[in-house]
Amino acid sequence: MDVANEASERLKAVWWALLLAVLSYVGLGLFCVVATGVAVVLVSVGIPVLMVSFPLVRWLANFHRRWAGNLLGAPIPSSYRTPPDGNALVRLWAVARDRATWRDVLWLLVNGTVGLVLTVVGAFESVLGLLFWWWPKKGALYLDALIVRWLLSPNENALLASRVRELAESRAETVDSQAAEIRRIERDLHDGAQARLVALGMNLGMAADAVDTDPQTARLLLAEAQATSSQALAELRGLVRGILPPVLADRGLVGAVQALALATPLPIDVDADVPGRLAAPVESAAYFAVAEAIANVIKHSGAHQARVMLRHNGNLLQMTVEDDGRGGATPGAGSGLRGIERRLAAFDGTLRVTSPPGGPTSVTMELPCESSSPKTSPSSGTG
Repeated sequence: MDVANEASERLKAVWWALLLAVLSYVGLGLFCVVATGVAVVLVSVGIPVLMVSFPLVRWLANFHRRWAGNLLGAPIPSSYRTPPDGNALVRLWAVARDRATWRDVLWLLVNGTVGLVLTVVGAFESVLGLLFWWWPKKGALYLDALIVRWLLSPNENALLASRVRELAESRAETVDSQAAEIRRIERDLHDGAQARLVALGMNLGMAADAVDTDPQTARLLLAEAQATSSQALAELRGLVRGILPPVLADRGLVGAVQALALATPLPIDVDADVPGRLAAPVESAAYFAVAEAIANVIKHSGAHQARVMLRHNGNLLQMTVEDDGRGGATPGAGSGLRGIERRLAAFDGTLRVTSPPGGPTSVTMELPCESSSPKTSPSSGTG
């Protein structure tokens, strides 16, 4: 069995070496295309050439990052800047100003020369490995992977700059989100509770005028005022719950999520292991992220049941919402996942979505945080 596995690994290495050799030729040709496009960029033909070639360069570089990362046992990150909104020329200019783009272009030249030689040698070495089991595994292909990591990995300054950009974007999105939330609260107050309180005051005023001359009308106006006050109070309570649900403050994240699951029309099981209370802003962000994910399940998935898992290991809160729906969910596709991303990003959190067509869907949200108090809420399942 070990011999069969060894032979399979060697054959895979041969296949990868041949594929990488072909891609080295492709990359060298792509380098020539980019160089030509840069040389004639002032001519109209240069711009469309670069518009087509730059995405191909990034795709090829990312493909080699994944391959080299798998071979070396550690992922190789990229530090591309997010292109701004705008027309094609604006995005092209942003990509052209990105240092990571030109690091990729330089790698194309090295990969089309040195990398080509290493992949051909690597294929030969892998074939020898099929004949001689003592032939070492780490050879030319491993060296090629090291070169890929050296040229395509961002340095510390690039990583720091990328991190600063992410934080700046996150802060801007958080500010925009907070401003939108404030406008929503103002609108709800103006159109709801405020309007009812105005009507309440008018009814009380008319009732006061009619109490002596028309007691029956006064009683009707007072009854209407009582109903209006009840409606205004209900709307104010709903508005408060939208800002910070009382159950979240009283019972913590686990209790609030269990109450949320019980209030939904879909059977939802809650499996929680959160040994303590978290900071209030974190609990609020986590609760609304889970609530939005559950809302997405109900609105878009067509699921028959769902499951929420909450885990806290001391410095990381992980929340997973799974459903047996139709799948196909992607961030930015109008399913609300982008809003969850923005909410989590404000706390340096992350969102991962696994949703193949046909389902199931798994949305995993993570928030760096620490427990701040002993456990005050139950963690048993809720169906």
